[in-house]
Amino acid sequence: MGSLFRSEEMALCQLFLQSEAAYACVSELGELGLVQFRDLNPDVNAFQRKFVNEVRRCDEMERKLRYLEKEIKKDGIPMLDTGESPEAPQPREMIDLEATFEKLENELREVNQNAEALKRNFLELTELKHILRKTQVFFDEQEGGVNQTTESMTRALITDEARTAGASMGPVQLGFVAGVILRERLPAFERMLWRACRGNVFLRQAMIETPLEDPTNGDQVHKSVFIIFFQGDQLKTRVKKICEGFRATLYPCPEAPADRREMAMGVMTRIEDLNTVLGQTQDHRHRVLVAAAKNLKNWFVKVRKIKAIYHTLNLFNLDVTQKCLIAECWVPLLDIETIQLALRRGTERSGSSVPPILNRMQTFENPPTYNRTNKFTKAFQALIDAYGVASYREMNPAPYTIITFPFLFAVMFGDLGHGAIMALFGLWMIRKEKGLAAQKTDNEIWNIFFGGRYIIFLMGVFSMYTGLIYNDIFSKSLNIFGSHWHLSYNKSTVMDNKFLQLSPKGDYEGAPYPFGMDPIWQVAGANKIIFHNAYKMKISIIFGVVHMIFGVVMSWHNHTYFRNRISLMYEFIPQLIFLLLLFFYMVLLMFIKWIKFAATNDKPYSEACAPSILITFIDMVLFNTPKPPPEKCETYMFFGQHFIQVLFVLVAVGCIPVMLLAKPLLIMQARKQANVQPIAGATSDAETGGVSNGGSHGGGGGHEEEEELSEIFIHQSIHTIEYVLGSVSHTASYLRLWALSLAHAQLAEVLWTMVLSIGLKQEGPVGGIVLTCVFAFWAILTVGILVLMEGLSAFLHTLRLHWVEFQSKFYKGQGYAFQPFSFDAIIENGSAAVEE
Repeated sequence: MGSLFRSEEMALCQLFLQSEAAYACVSELGELGLVQFRDLNPDVNAFQRKFVNEVRRCDEMERKLRYLEKEIKKDGIPMLDTGESPEAPQPREMIDLEATFEKLENELREVNQNAEALKRNFLELTELKHILRKTQVFFDEQEGGVNQTTESMTRALITDEARTAGASMGPVQLGFVAGVILRERLPAFERMLWRACRGNVFLRQAMIETPLEDPTNGDQVHKSVFIIFFQGDQLKTRVKKICEGFRATLYPCPEAPADRREMAMGVMTRIEDLNTVLGQTQDHRHRVLVAAAKNLKNWFVKVRKIKAIYHTLNLFNLDVTQKCLIAECWVPLLDIETIQLALRRGTERSGSSVPPILNRMQTFENPPTYNRTNKFTKAFQALIDAYGVASYREMNPAPYTIITFPFLFAVMFGDLGHGAIMALFGLWMIRKEKGLAAQKTDNEIWNIFFGGRYIIFLMGVFSMYTGLIYNDIFSKSLNIFGSHWHLSYNKSTVMDNKFLQLSPKGDYEGAPYPFGMDPIWQVAGANKIIFHNAYKMKISIIFGVVHMIFGVVMSWHNHTYFRNRISLMYEFIPQLIFLLLLFFYMVLLMFIKWIKFAATNDKPYSEACAPSILITFIDMVLFNTPKPPPEKCETYMFFGQHFIQVLFVLVAVGCIPVMLLAKPLLIMQARKQANVQPIAGATSDAETGGVSNGGSHGGGGGHEEEEELSEIFIHQSIHTIEYVLGSVSHTASYLRLWALSLAHAQLAEVLWTMVLSIGLKQEGPVGGIVLTCVFAFWAILTVGILVLMEGLSAFLHTLRLHWVEFQSKFYKGQGYAFQPFSFDAIIENGSAAVEE
């Protein structure tokens, strides 16, 4: 089968590169993204490798670019992103890049330091300006006739002894200091002054109305001006220490009004000059950042490519002549020619005359798993890899999941209206995917939605289909083909009688509905739920059994591809027989019951004679004799049913010891006869990770030590018990299709009945307003609960059905992913890390 259904065939190759051409060749391979290099120096410290200095230089360049990016984002300057990826620069260009980044960083740091110093001077002058204004108000009050206040303040600050001594010395002069303090510190500052100076100071303060800019971080701060009056040098020293402790800034303030006015005029002149210089500094900074923003994205790409190349070269070995680099790498077998062409281009670019050599190596190591994907299959492959990366060349469930995943989701989410909302949302993301992909965002929820846009679209389309089958659109039905039922009741009885039942004997035409369900079931209040329950429960079991059988058939492809004859004969065949004879037989009984029994038939094939499938299956497994049926009814649905059921159960039970013992016993017998390693195809899946003879497929495969017989018996016992019991539990697990489908339909009906129908019953102009409000509320609940929450619930249940019920039949998921050296992946991961 093609690579779509299995991982790519891989080859382990040895690569010989001339030292002068190694950089260019690795650069070409990075653009190609098809080679996974192995570390040939695992015991060598990262700081002792050959190209560690070049990696450090790249780290330093990245640091400088991040600094530039931070400054550009701070100013809100848009960075040019053409979407193109420049080639990795030559090693000699690193010097030019380093010089450019060094010059930009130094220039920007110098500009920032100058701007910070200018802003600090501007802040000081602005605070001094406010101090001169506010203190002028204080002194004007004193000169304007409020001397009583000043005199009382002076008396309060002068002690009795000083007053007596000063009577002969003339009036006492008070000292003062003026400054600025943060507004939130002012109450504590005032209390500290009062307590430390014992009330012998007088504080006046006024708020600065406009916030001031902090030059250190650019934050806006609110401050207040204060002036403190005191007497004596001792209090002056104490006041200054308190101001220093509260980080208040003190400024010189002349006592004479003329000196204050002269200082204020000088301050205003200096502020105007500083504004001019600051504007020129900011313009210069802006020009530098705008010029850097045009090339910043390309610079990041170039530096990361250089760093990735040297990091990869550190994985190589040097030969004894120190002129050749040796590498080992995993490559897809189909792309070897493409890789050789890339190596040839790199050699030509470097000017080397020695061509590179790519030799394929033989190995018993398990190769990495590489599944080619495109933008459509990538999301489905991610769902599979989230469970576990496939073993090498193991059957890949992703191609089948593209159909089964949205279909099983739609069985639970079947509603034409809700499916249309989901499909339109997915279609919108698909149509706008180029623009949305270019908008890098760290919103994890949006990234998940956008990454799964094709899954969302398919789930919506399939839900529209199952909604048509259920004939359900926002809990209502579409009357496209009319109805095949004719009721003998009047309109009021049909609309008002909650116990109305449809009778197939007199009301049904006998012809099946052309497509989906008859719309008459929407008004059949009494037996609507009964009919939907029976219908959805049975199709859930049918889909589940078919899905599990398909999973078992997939294991056949694994056994045949890896030539595992014992697993094919003594695992696959007994598993398939066990599933067919028990559970697929139960599905056949459902179809027989649908075909042979009907309400319009006479006995023994009337509705009253129809047996219960569940009871029939239980009696079959327990070998019970069915209870006597009603009069004129047949005990069995078809001739020879009892014999066939007993035979099926005996054969199915007989498959259990075959699955349990045959494979370990054959392995034990083979070891005794050969007294060597187990024969090809005789090892267990646990022993090889699902790859028994992989050595002939792509040069790699499992070659591990011989497993103990006791471990083989234990593993086979666990595997058999898990399969037998899991067949029962997995079949019952598919009933979630029925349960969630009924829950979704009932929630939609509740929203219609209890919300939207209230608005539809209103009449007149007021009814239009009420209907608008009710419809908005109904739409919010529909999208929030039925589309988002119910959609997420159905998605998770569908995921569980694929991971546990389906993939457990054939998928081991014990491999490791192919991680090629790719510039695209490195740049994408680097951009995400920077944004975080």
